[in-house]
Order: sequence, then structure tokens, then C-alpha cells
Amino acid sequence: MKPRARIAALGAAFVLAAATPVAAYAALDDPPAATPSGAVDRGKPYVETRLFFGTERPDGGPPVTEKRFLAFVDRQITPRFPSGLTIHDGRGQWRDQNGTIERERSYEVILLYPTSEAPTQDPRIERIRTAYERKYAQESVARADAPARVDF
Repeated sequence: MKPRARIAALGAAFVLAAATPVAAYAALDDPPAATPSGAVDRGKPYVETRLFFGTERPDGGPPVTEKRFLAFVDRQITPRFPSGLTIHDGRGQWRDQNGTIERERSYEVILLYPTSEAPTQDPRIERIRTAYERKYAQESVARADAPARVDF
């Protein structure tokens, strides 16, 4: 390749490389495009609430076993959310009130309910959190809420 052509090719490559991040960042700001199947618009407006339950007992008691946790689900969560829920086993870590990083086995419970029911579901969820905190001497049960589109 002649020196002049090589310089032109390098210049073109530099211009393309310099412009690429701008295009990539611009794409992040664009709203998601509707797919031909209509998946973006599918479902009804719901709230997804995720609750995170630790199993170590800061009071020195024995850890919450799977059997005990599932009994808690049967007594406290299922009656409040009989339409269904999802449970994930996990490993978690968090900083306790004394500043110590705690690592423990955990459970994540996912609840889905129509947005219109959020005002009535909120106190039910808070009762679940309070019941677990009291029963197993937990500092807290973490809660994360997010809007969702759900289709059954």
C-alpha cells in the first residue's frame, strides 16, 4: 500500500473509531423499539416486589432452616398472596448496624400484583417483613419494588 493510501486509511479508521462511542451512547438514550410481536406493549401494569430474607440469627439462635422458612411462607406469605409467588435460594451480604459485613444464606421472594392493588398490598407486605424480623430476630428484611408489565 502506498504511503498516501495508508495515511488516508488510518485517518478514516480514526474518524470511525472516534465517532463510534458517540453513536453507542446515543443508542442508550433511545427508547426501546417495539418488536414485531408487540412484546414491549404486552401485559398489564403490575408491581414486582422482591423481599430478601436472611437466615443467620444475630441473637445467637440457630439459622433459619429451609423447613422453617417454608413454614413461614405457608403461614405468613401464602395467605396474603394466594395467587402465587416465587422463591429463590441465594447467598447475600450486607453491612449490619455495627458496621460488620455479614454473609449468609438467604431467600428471595418475588410477589407480583396489579398496580391498582398496590395500596392494599403494601400493608400486607409490611406485616410479612415485621413478622419475619420479630420471629427470627432480624435487623431487617430488604424490600425492592419495581414497575413491571405482566402477562399470564
